[in-house]
Amino acid sequence: MNNTEENYQQERSMAEWVTFSIASFILAVIVGLVGYTWLTDKNQPPIVSVSNKQTIRESDGKFYVPFEVVNTGGDTAESVQIIAELEVDGEVKETGEQQIDFLSRGETEEGAFIFSQNPNQGKLTIRVASYKLP
Repeated sequence: MNNTEENYQQERSMAEWVTFSIASFILAVIVGLVGYTWLTDKNQPPIVSVSNKQTIRESDGKFYVPFEVVNTGGDTAESVQIIAELEVDGEVKETGEQQIDFLSRGETEEGAFIFSQNPNQGKLTIRVASYKLP
């Protein structure tokens, strides 16, 4: 055996073993998380819902109706269209339309519809009309 072969066959130091163990642990955690995400992700379509939880406010003769839209599904939704209709005495008096460009999984967006008539004096319907997949 020559001198260079002896250097290669030396045992690893404690610092090398500790570093190797930490790096192996980090790699195992990353691989485990990727595998878990892959197994549990069911590629569900977007589930988009809208609600108007906040109170209606009036300013300068206009009525502001805040809304919140959330995607609880698995995939991202694009071009989410939200429609509001104000019906008074059985007749649709006003409508409004909003579009949200991008709504990823678990994301929430807020906005408001503006009406010239008081929504409390009729039936207000806010709904998600459509979306498209990216």
